[in-house]
Amino acid sequence: MKTDRTIVGRRGEQEAGRYLEQLGHRILARNWRGGHLELDIVTLQGRELHFVEVKSRVAPVMAEPQRNVGREKQRRLVAAANAFLHSDDRRDLPADLEVFFDVLSVVFFDAGEDFQIEYYPKAFIPLYV
Repeated sequence: MKTDRTIVGRRGEQEAGRYLEQLGHRILARNWRGGHLELDIVTLQGRELHFVEVKSRVAPVMAEPQRNVGREKQRRLVAAANAFLHSDDRRDLPADLEVFFDVLSVVFFDAGEDFQIEYYPKAFIPLYV
């Protein structure tokens, strides 16, 4: 597997989507954009709306991929989630959903054939909305 970031990122998001579907999530959006804001994956699981940030890397990894979701990234994710919630994409969703911010990491090994997924539901709670 090439280590090109775009290829790794796309493959990671594909594997993340499959994994979330196996857990019972219904994918509502992938790579959703609202202006300059982006959400990797938006899912619905029961009465929960999940905004999932996907971090994909090729081994060896110096730091856990989910550690790359610091305060500034969290701030942008919350802004993107607010934009999604005020967009037409939300119109068919119930009003009383609980909202969660998750992180899912995909680490590829052995030229990309093998990979490991770690899912962190409810990874952070926004300090502001």
